[in-house]
Amino acid sequence: MNTVQAVAKILQSEGVKWVSCFPSNPLIEEVAKEGIRPVMFRHERGAVMAADGFSRVNSRDKFGVVITQSGPGAENSMGGIAQAFSDNVPVLYLPAGPQLNQYAIRPNFSAVRTFQTTSTYGEVITHPDQVSNVMRRAFHHLRNGQPGPVIVEIPADVGNQELLEDTIDYRSPRRARQVPDPDDINMAVELLLKAKKPVIWAGMGVLLSGASEVLQMLAELTGIPIFCTMPGKSAFDERHSLSLGAGSGATTLPARKWIQESDVLFAVGSSLTRTPYGQPIPDGKIIIHNTESREDINKDYSVEIGLPGDAQLTLQSMIELVKSKDQPPADVAQGILDLKEEWMKDWMPLLNSDEIPLNIYRVIGDIIKTLDLENSIVTHDAGGPRDSILPFYPATVPNSYVGWGKTTHLGFGIPLMIGAKLANPDKFCLNFMGDGAFGMSGLDIETAVREKAPITTIVLNNGGMATYPGGMPTARERYGTTEMTGDYAKIAEGMGAVGIVVIQPTEMVPALRRAQQLNAEGQTVLIDVHSNMEARRSRP
Repeated sequence: MNTVQAVAKILQSEGVKWVSCFPSNPLIEEVAKEGIRPVMFRHERGAVMAADGFSRVNSRDKFGVVITQSGPGAENSMGGIAQAFSDNVPVLYLPAGPQLNQYAIRPNFSAVRTFQTTSTYGEVITHPDQVSNVMRRAFHHLRNGQPGPVIVEIPADVGNQELLEDTIDYRSPRRARQVPDPDDINMAVELLLKAKKPVIWAGMGVLLSGASEVLQMLAELTGIPIFCTMPGKSAFDERHSLSLGAGSGATTLPARKWIQESDVLFAVGSSLTRTPYGQPIPDGKIIIHNTESREDINKDYSVEIGLPGDAQLTLQSMIELVKSKDQPPADVAQGILDLKEEWMKDWMPLLNSDEIPLNIYRVIGDIIKTLDLENSIVTHDAGGPRDSILPFYPATVPNSYVGWGKTTHLGFGIPLMIGAKLANPDKFCLNFMGDGAFGMSGLDIETAVREKAPITTIVLNNGGMATYPGGMPTARERYGTTEMTGDYAKIAEGMGAVGIVVIQPTEMVPALRRAQQLNAEGQTVLIDVHSNMEARRSRP
């Protein structure tokens, strides 16, 4: 048994069912021999992003796994690795590497060495008998501590070397969940219950720990409303009377007012990373911070009480204390409802607009009306599509919406949705993107077709990069810099998908219904919507 065969057997023992890959690595053949399905993407970045999507909609027991070749294959993976790192998504990346006697010679490329700033852990296997120990450490870091990309690099010559023993002594590491100090939990509960206007800030850690149910329980016991970050969107049902909604740079009126006016903010399952693609937290607040990564506490904000630990266990401990206080919940539901109605009064004309070309908010309104919210998974792409849809689409059950983007790689939505579909084959998976983003990953429509992972992509075909024209007026007017065109439905048809063109507002709902039916029949769909360049965003 050689090194790559041993790695393949360990992946099989860990329950890995499929890996994303491109284009060549001996490990691809060996995992196939173990009954693990290799899914070949059209670019390494897309392969990483599909693994990222798979990890996002699973707990920290299942992970996306990526295999690429060395050199240019590893180099091309940088965007996907950086995206997973910025959003704290656990992904296992297994690139080949240069031969050991060439490892330190420039310009040979080492993924472990180069990606140190965008990964949570990395090792190079320098001898075949290291395999079990290296892979055990890799899966330990995937399951524990700060979530993010874990890299195991296999040099070309080491991959072919034989193990001294023909058996593998590998024991799968367990997830070791931790609870914060009981005294700190007690102080946190006291602060929350005494606050005049507290708010809960829910991040993706709530989803990764399966804590949505206990989060709702705490909210209902205390009457404290909940705002979900972009990666945390769907951690709390947005139809609930205590939901403030979710936010990127754009958000709802209730969320904006509560974040601005609250005196105590309890962040749970969140890194609290400052980002231009999220809501800012004003100075002067008392902050309680729960995160699994100790290094995130006091990183970007001054924190009154740090609660390092698993989100679910932390919330459960707080609930027990709240129950013992026997304090009635705050009555804030009507105030939140009034703010929602005030906010929606301004936006309903756009969500129901009959403009031609279609207003993008009409497209969003029809998505909301048409989809089975509990049995769909929706994501945005970067730029205008993200800030347009995220405040309005009502996330319901956990992972019914995948929010992403502390770094915002155009084109992430297509491979992400393929990964989500492979994790949830019975769900309708919809990606909402612009024409600029389509250019970055559109060829992976063919991957969805070939791999029988039927997804639906809506492309806002407005002939230009609508997010950017205001910042480059001379370049646009004089040289047409941000203008672009394409018949995206025909492109999709050329790759084996079904292309649907929408020109009239009345065509949007029938197109969505047809897409759902076609996906159920196993066909991938692209809806080419002739839309406007709507510049308005919900930034109360």
